[in-house]
Amino acid sequence: MALNVTELRNGTFYKEGNNILLVLIYEHVKTGRGSGNIKLKVRNIKTGAVIEKSFITGARVDEANVEKKKAQFLYREGDTFNLMDPISFEQFSVSSQVIGDQAKYLKDGLEVLLIVSDGEALGLELPMSLVYAISETGPGEKGNTVSNVFKEAVLDNDLVVKVPMFMRVGEKVKVDTRTGEYVERVK
Repeated sequence: MALNVTELRNGTFYKEGNNILLVLIYEHVKTGRGSGNIKLKVRNIKTGAVIEKSFITGARVDEANVEKKKAQFLYREGDTFNLMDPISFEQFSVSSQVIGDQAKYLKDGLEVLLIVSDGEALGLELPMSLVYAISETGPGEKGNTVSNVFKEAVLDNDLVVKVPMFMRVGEKVKVDTRTGEYVERVK
């Protein structure tokens, strides 16, 4: 089924050739006379490449047959990640190429959405933010409380994040999974 490009919004999937693309940013640009242009920033689900596309207002694209299934991360074994369907308890494995850079955010028991097309796993959708404990960080220095001063901290998943100077080992922090940055302290 074909979609009009004006129906594409952030988070929509569409097909171009053999590639399935995810719309990250949608922008409708209308200049003085003539038809408007649709400018998109899209991510190729298979390769992970982010590219910009431009269409005229009346253009059509193919709708992608994509569904999101709930899954729970169990453990990693070499280059494969083992997940489980929380409803049927069926276990399955996904290659590290599908998971990509999101592997650093995975922890045992984490609920994720698996992006599937025609029975093939294409990628993961993580929660917007996750909580981790600080396992290693430098000492906090007194006197640096006037401005936002940050130091590096290693989290329990080996992710390195910049946190405020007052944070100590054992404290929990919320991390944005889209940017990999510190969001807030969790009590």
